[in-house]
Amino acid sequence: MNPPASPPAASTEGDAAADSGLVRRAQGGDARAFDQLVTRYRGKVYGMCHHLVQNEQDAWDLAQEALIKAWRALPSFKLDSSFYTWLYRIAHNCSYDWLRKRRIVSDGEFDDDLQRNVAAGAAAVPRGSARPDHALRNKELGARITDAIAQLSPDHRCVILLREVEGLSYEEIAEITQQQTGTVMSRLFYARKKLQELLKDAYENA
Repeated sequence: MNPPASPPAASTEGDAAADSGLVRRAQGGDARAFDQLVTRYRGKVYGMCHHLVQNEQDAWDLAQEALIKAWRALPSFKLDSSFYTWLYRIAHNCSYDWLRKRRIVSDGEFDDDLQRNVAAGAAAVPRGSARPDHALRNKELGARITDAIAQLSPDHRCVILLREVEGLSYEEIAEITQQQTGTVMSRLFYARKKLQELLKDAYENA
């Protein structure tokens, strides 16, 4: 059995180049260029915030806060990463600040150190079992999977969504979450395992 294929990149080189051009124009004072970036990414930013805070109105507020912070910080953005990754990091930090203020933090359900040595190509779930990201494509399981993801801690919910839904690389997720790549991989390992446990009956009846 071949190892599962890596998800597609979140944005193409063409998208990144277009973003860079818009960023430079916005840094030069062109507000319309920034509006184009907002139009391109506000839905994705809202989606990530919503998955983390689990409240529609709070997610819209946080997405707006992240976009305002991005506009204010834009003059100092050196284009040493993609705009997409940079904006996601801002949205991630806004969401986590919101969670910390309400003391909704990781409950310590998994020790990251236990899986720090997981190899990049290692299978994250037992062979013969359906991967949760594959099941996301199955409309009959969609609602169940959404509910299961909501039961993960914010840390594990974040990495599973960035990897399996947004298709970001381990390195991009590490940059957004400001964690070591090994920590990202271990959290993904746990999140996938936990989702399998929560969805065991759904898989057996599929």
